[in-house]
Amino acid sequence: MSDIYNGRCLCGAVRFEAKGPPKWVRWCHCESCRRHSGAPSNVFVSFENSAVTVTQGEIAKYRSSERTTRGFCPKCGSTLTCATIRLPTETHYYIGAFDRAAELAPKGGFFPEERLPWFPDVEH
Repeated sequence: MSDIYNGRCLCGAVRFEAKGPPKWVRWCHCESCRRHSGAPSNVFVSFENSAVTVTQGEIAKYRSSERTTRGFCPKCGSTLTCATIRLPTETHYYIGAFDRAAELAPKGGFFPEERLPWFPDVEH
């Protein structure tokens, strides 16, 4: 089925499956996401929580701020998720965790004012 997106961490200890089309796919330029991932910018794909099943292992959680919880593999440390209390029914997954990441092209972005000055304007 084309609307099933499988994802995993680097070591494979955590695996998950998202069913149905994503809500959105976007860049995030915020400092918090940069520090969590170590990357100059990140691309997230959003799914309703009810659309995702963890099929192996468990995503460890870290509350990075009063409003945000980050998810990662407890074995290899791969960054996997970001969730905010502002949007309690959805979770944002780092696109690099998905097997079909090439099919999930970002359209737009968040926090453009925090984009590093040397990072290309990729939202247009």
